[in-house]
Amino acid sequence: MLLAVGRAKPGPEAALFAQHNARLRPALVLKEFAEGSGSPAEMRRREGEALLAALPDGALAVALDLGGEMPDSEALARLTARWEEAARPLAFLIGGAEGLDPQVLARADHRISLGRLTWPHMLVRGLLAEALFRAQCIRTGHPYHRAWRPG
Repeated sequence: MLLAVGRAKPGPEAALFAQHNARLRPALVLKEFAEGSGSPAEMRRREGEALLAALPDGALAVALDLGGEMPDSEALARLTARWEEAARPLAFLIGGAEGLDPQVLARADHRISLGRLTWPHMLVRGLLAEALFRAQCIRTGHPYHRAWRPG
């Protein structure tokens, strides 16, 4: 499951997510939430409340956050295996332009980052889907990931 702030419009970001999400087994179920209004703190609070309310009971929540762990592809493959072994509903959380509310970060079981660069939150959806697909390929020995390439 992917819980994300903002409603994607047709375009390259939505197409990137759709392309990689279609390859995932199972595909991520995307639930979108309206961006909050008000001050940045108020926006984060409102968006955070919506994200937290949508989390399934007992979900293993993974927040996409600049301050999170930055696994490489092989480490993400190990993490996803561990998360699946937990036998809990898995939910990835992507905030809006102002990031995730501290309450969401506090609730998260894991925080991961796609690197030190700041990415547009609509683009993060596609990047996450590709990274998860790559992790699945690593775990199954599929040749999509080229482990021999220098990192």
